[in-house]
Amino acid sequence: SKREIKMRKLDSTKVRPLKYEQLLHIEDHDFALRPGFGGSPIPVGIDVQVESIDSISEVDMDFTMTLYLRHYWKDERLSFRSNKNKSMTFDGRLIKKIWVPDVFFVHSKRSFIHDTTVENVMLRVYPDGNVLFSLRITVSAMCFMDFSRFPLDTQNCSLELESYAYNEDDLMLYWKHGNKSLSTDEHISLSQFFIEEFSASSGLAFYSSTGWYNRLFINFALRRHIFFFVLQSYFPAMLMVMLSWVSFWIDRRAVPARVSLGITTVLTMSTIMTGVSASMPQVSYIKAVDVYLWTSFLFVFLSVIEYAAVNYLTTAEERKQLKKKGKASGMYSIDAVQAMAFDGCFHDTDVDMDLTPFPDRCEENEARARAASVSNLDMTRIKRKRSLKGNVGRIILQNNHAIDTYSRIIFPSVYIVFNFFYWGLYL
Repeated sequence: SKREIKMRKLDSTKVRPLKYEQLLHIEDHDFALRPGFGGSPIPVGIDVQVESIDSISEVDMDFTMTLYLRHYWKDERLSFRSNKNKSMTFDGRLIKKIWVPDVFFVHSKRSFIHDTTVENVMLRVYPDGNVLFSLRITVSAMCFMDFSRFPLDTQNCSLELESYAYNEDDLMLYWKHGNKSLSTDEHISLSQFFIEEFSASSGLAFYSSTGWYNRLFINFALRRHIFFFVLQSYFPAMLMVMLSWVSFWIDRRAVPARVSLGITTVLTMSTIMTGVSASMPQVSYIKAVDVYLWTSFLFVFLSVIEYAAVNYLTTAEERKQLKKKGKASGMYSIDAVQAMAFDGCFHDTDVDMDLTPFPDRCEENEARARAASVSNLDMTRIKRKRSLKGNVGRIILQNNHAIDTYSRIIFPSVYIVFNFFYWGLYL
């Protein structure tokens, strides 16, 4: 009646609808319900443009991606008259007043819509009721990685999209343009990975409480750069193994030199292994890099054990020789090479050494020699220089143990064979 119309005009609590609300007849419909409620499921098309892959984390087993997510559907409640048949574009303020698909990211850990300088949301409505809804989103999602071949691995990750509330009876989610619905920026690159491929696929997901849901997949394959790990892990490990072989060419009686070299290489290998493990998740299976580093560590460790065996057998042989020579006035007559086993120094002249106790330092032997004969000092130096120039190599070879001789051939050969099979298996 006229009286009711007049009362409405005088009611100050009523807010006058905005111009676009009047044009779209928003107040005339209940947008809490999906379009076509009670009928066939509403088709919602999706297309995605990947702007960047920001990071890949092996420790957290996730990836972070920035993308443009676009939805396409038809809602006849939003149709309007247009003489020029042009669409209308709105910002995020209209989103809260109409129905939009409730698409979410499965297995996502965190995500957000960019809001600089304003919220990156766009809604475009066409006269016939077709709607385009676009968002710019950064999402971090889980990626179930297998590190059994690390760092020679290829990881397959996927970002999954699905409706949260509407199952397949109410909403049909599909790729708008098929395989062309997924596009990527040409300049996407990662520091540790090659991006081998991007692909789009679809499927169904079942939940015992709510039923079947349409699910879309953004699949991408990542192949790891190997050069970084070659420089940081593989190459240092190779050098340590080869450095441990130097011990086989050092005189078997040079105990300090060979033991120091063995312990140094063992500790260095332990440091390399610790550094690699610190940057990796604590998985319960063996990785490819573990196989290589532990095998290299075993070669270094065996080189130390090899010298322990050589030293033990050398000591046993010398004891037998001393027993055969017997005692002469409480003194043993031993040559320079045998003296080296006791004081760790090389002697190029025969030296009589008291067995009990043996001198601990080379300086005591030299002081005794100078006290005995000062006149022979110059001759001794000349002989020593000549022997060092011409006879050191011969003395080392003559006094080399058989185990050292075999080790010079066996250790490098086995390590080369191991590298051949390792790189052939994992590459």
